[in-house]
Amino acid sequence: MIARHRGEFPVRLMCRVLEVSVAGFYAYLKRPEPWRALIDEVLMASVRVAFAESDGTYGAPRIERELRAEGLPTSTKRVARLMREAGLVARPRPRLRVVTTDSAHTDPIAPNRVQRQFDVEDIALNTIWVGDITYVPTREGFLYLATVLDLGSRRCVGWAMRDTLEVDVVLSALRMAREARRPAPGLIFHSDRGSQYASAAYRAELQAHGMLASMSGKGDCYDNAVAESFFATLEFELIMRHDWHTREEARRAIFRYIETWYNRKRRHSTLGYVSPAEYEVQQQMAA
Repeated sequence: MIARHRGEFPVRLMCRVLEVSVAGFYAYLKRPEPWRALIDEVLMASVRVAFAESDGTYGAPRIERELRAEGLPTSTKRVARLMREAGLVARPRPRLRVVTTDSAHTDPIAPNRVQRQFDVEDIALNTIWVGDITYVPTREGFLYLATVLDLGSRRCVGWAMRDTLEVDVVLSALRMAREARRPAPGLIFHSDRGSQYASAAYRAELQAHGMLASMSGKGDCYDNAVAESFFATLEFELIMRHDWHTREEARRAIFRYIETWYNRKRRHSTLGYVSPAEYEVQQQMAA
């Protein structure tokens, strides 16, 4: 800091305020380059560990937060440089797109009660949930995954996996979320207009537990952007990196990803770079 600001303030004054000897400061300026290289070497080891623990998905901002959480002073720029030097860049393989939303049905469509209001600071826990479905390719065939996210913390509070794209997969995900969280009546459940979410069975399940249905506009993925973002993250960090032989292999991997990584450890930029579980603890302590 003294080196950065010596053009603005006298060196002796800054040394006195910061309790640093003047001789020590000038010795620092003359310190040979290998000293800084040694510091980089220590940081590089921690960068590699954080990158490996994220399965090669973390970029410089999240790794910088990991290092600071360990008490290592650094910066995003320095971490980015170290990552470039180490060649730590994730390159996922492309995948085909499969349509999972069938909106060509005659079931009732719920109004959009969320209206893209996704700011976590304005949403209490267990007041708005969002749901969606995606597919997972395996050599045995597709596995379909339905999830439920709490908009108040971005936590995945319910999920289910099935071999076919039936209403049971979304019902099971909703029931898991409800049993785990026990929300008060009046919770809004937001989804796309897919036939599973518009079905009589699903509407009856919501009504039986005092939940209000909400649906995106026709063909508008931005209305359910949080659910879409979760699946994009899942695809990049897990699905694109594996070639599962069986659906059961995929089930186990997805369970581990959601429960042990995404919910409990993964640093979320929307949450101030803490995990959904940690964010919920912060919210509960502040209440």
